[in-house]
Amino acid sequence: MKFFDFFELPISFTLDEADLRKRFLSNSKRYHPDFYTLESDAKQAEILQLSSLNNEAYRTLSDFDQRMKYILEEKGLLVEGQNEIPQIFLMEMMDINEQLMELEFDFDEPIFTAVKQAVETKEHELEAEINPILQGYIEETASPEELNLIKIFYLKKRYLLRIKENLSTFAHRR
Repeated sequence: MKFFDFFELPISFTLDEADLRKRFLSNSKRYHPDFYTLESDAKQAEILQLSSLNNEAYRTLSDFDQRMKYILEEKGLLVEGQNEIPQIFLMEMMDINEQLMELEFDFDEPIFTAVKQAVETKEHELEAEINPILQGYIEETASPEELNLIKIFYLKKRYLLRIKENLSTFAHRR
């Protein structure tokens, strides 16, 4: 069963987090295995499966990045080996990657701070560009172009996350 269907929600990149949590808690009570101890083994197995689905669906949909990945995978847009980041973005990241290499060999606080700031600025720029599309997303009328822009945003965001993870390795040198 698809996660959005399970919670009886429309497919959306932006969700009402409080409503999602309310649905999760309601399902948690509804499918709690302790309430089915006197049922048949088959019914107990079914409830355990529904309880697990409830937890997995909530874990996925309550996290923006996981939700985005889930929707893109469901649409068949994230395919191994076919997730290319636009070259222009990679060219923009060359300076940051070169500065990361410098930090590996010789930590420098001003370079560290500049790279961290550049990554945060790029993240904010990307979010500002995509937010109108995410906010206005309607499953039934979404165009392939919109979905492709969301996919590219997701890939760029993942790329920036890897840079941030690399930066965190330098934090202990401060």
